[in-house]
Amino acid sequence: MGHTRRGRETALAATVTALLVGALAAATAWLRLGPVARGTVWAEDGGVFLREHLALGPVASLVHPYAGYLHLVPRLVVDLALSFPVADYALVVSATSCLLAGAVCAAVFLLARDVVPSWPLRLVLAVVPVVLPTAPWEVSGNAANLHTFALFLTPWLLAYRSRTWWGAAGLAVVTVLALGTEVQAVLFLPLLALAWLPTRRPSPSGWLAGAQPHRLVPLPVTLAALAAGTAQVVTALTTTRVARPGDPTAADVVAGWLLQTFGGLWDADLTAVAGTVLDHGWWVLVVPAVLVLVVVLLGSVVALRSGRWRAAVLAVSLLVGAGVVWTAALLANRSADGRWSTAPPAALVTATPSRYAAAAGMLLTAAVVVAAAVLVERVVTSGRSGRRVVGRASRSGGAAHVVRSAVGWCVVAVLVTTWVANASTVTRRDGGPEWQPQFRDAVATCRADPRAVVEVRTAPWTAGVPCSLVLRDR
Repeated sequence: MGHTRRGRETALAATVTALLVGALAAATAWLRLGPVARGTVWAEDGGVFLREHLALGPVASLVHPYAGYLHLVPRLVVDLALSFPVADYALVVSATSCLLAGAVCAAVFLLARDVVPSWPLRLVLAVVPVVLPTAPWEVSGNAANLHTFALFLTPWLLAYRSRTWWGAAGLAVVTVLALGTEVQAVLFLPLLALAWLPTRRPSPSGWLAGAQPHRLVPLPVTLAALAAGTAQVVTALTTTRVARPGDPTAADVVAGWLLQTFGGLWDADLTAVAGTVLDHGWWVLVVPAVLVLVVVLLGSVVALRSGRWRAAVLAVSLLVGAGVVWTAALLANRSADGRWSTAPPAALVTATPSRYAAAAGMLLTAAVVVAAAVLVERVVTSGRSGRRVVGRASRSGGAAHVVRSAVGWCVVAVLVTTWVANASTVTRRDGGPEWQPQFRDAVATCRADPRAVVEVRTAPWTAGVPCSLVLRDR
C-alpha cells in the first residue's frame, strides 16, 4: 500500500512538473513573437488551410492532402480558430500554436526520462523547440509549421515504453496526430523497436512500481504509428506536388547544413554567421561542427559500453535524422536549394533562416543534449543485492568519468549560454499586416453586401473571408 501511494505521488509530481515545463515553454514561444507577429496570419493559415476549410468543411478538410502529405494538426487548429470571432483568428492561431509547442516540450520532458534521467538536462532537451535561436523567424507561433514540432516529438513517442495501458492509449492518439501532420516522421518508425524492448528503470506508476509493464503495451502506439505512417506514404505517392524538386550537389548540402542548420544553432543572425565565414573561411563552422559530431559519437559509444543502448540509438538516430531532413528538403524543394557551395558573397550574407534548417537544428541539438547527458551521468553497475549502485570503477574509471562529465557539462553550458545571448525575437511577420484592424472596414462592407467576400491581407498572401463569417458574431 505504501509503495502504491509513493508511486502515485511520484507520478503526480512528474505530471505537475511537465505541465509547468509546458506552460513556461508556451509562454517563451509567445513572448518571442512580439505583438505584431502574434496578430499577423502566416502563409497557409490564411491560404490553403482556411480556404479548404471553407470549401470542404471542418471534417473533409482534415484529411485533404496539400503539398504531397497530410496536415492533421494545423487543420485542427484552423477549425478551432474559426469557432471564435473571425477578427480574432490570427491571435487564436498564434496562441494555440504556442500552446501546442509547449505541449510538445512537456511531452518530451516526460518521455525522455528513461534516456535522460537528470531533470535539469531533460529540461534543456525539452525546451529545444522554443529556445532555438532561429525558431521565431518562421516556424514558431503558426499552424503552417507545426509539423516541425511534430517531427521533434516523434522519436520520443516511438521509442518510449509505456507503463500502463491508459498511457499507451493516450500516446497512440498523440502518435496519430504527430505522424498525421509530418510525413518525414516516418523516418523514425524503426525506433518502435525500442518500445518493445524492456527498460531497466522501474516504472514510476503507483500500482506498477518496480514492475515491468505488460509485454504487449507498446501495441497501441505501434498500430497508430504504422496506420498514420501508411496514410502519409500513400498520400505522398498518390498526390502531385506543385513544388519543383531541387538538384543540389553534395557540396551544396554540406555547405548549407553548416551555414543554416549548424550556424543557426548559435545565432539567428545568419548575416553575421555568413560574414564570419567570408572573413575567415569555412573552418569557423567546420571545426566546431566536427567537435559536436565527436561529442555525439563519444556519448553514443559510452552509452553502449555502459548498457544505455536506448540513449545510444536515440543520439545516433537524431543526428542522422538532422542530416536526412536537411538533405531531403533541398532535394524536394528547389526554393530551399541555395546553391550554398557556389553562392556569391552577396547571396550568403542576405540569407535568412530556413524553416527546413530549423527542423534539422532541433534534431541536432537534441542529439547533442542526449550525448551530453550520457557523458554526465555516472556509470552504474549492479551490486550483489541486485540493486543499481553508483559505479565502483577503478581510479582510472573515476578519472575518465570526471573528464566525460566535464565535457558534457561544458557542451550544455555553451548551448544554454548561446540561447540566452541570442534569444532573437525577429520574425518574418514583424512587418504585419495585422489581421484584426482590417475588420473595422470589413464589417461595414459586409453589412452593405452580406454575400460578398472580403480580401484580408496576410503575410505573404491574402485571404478571402466570406461576409457570413464577418457578420456571424455581430
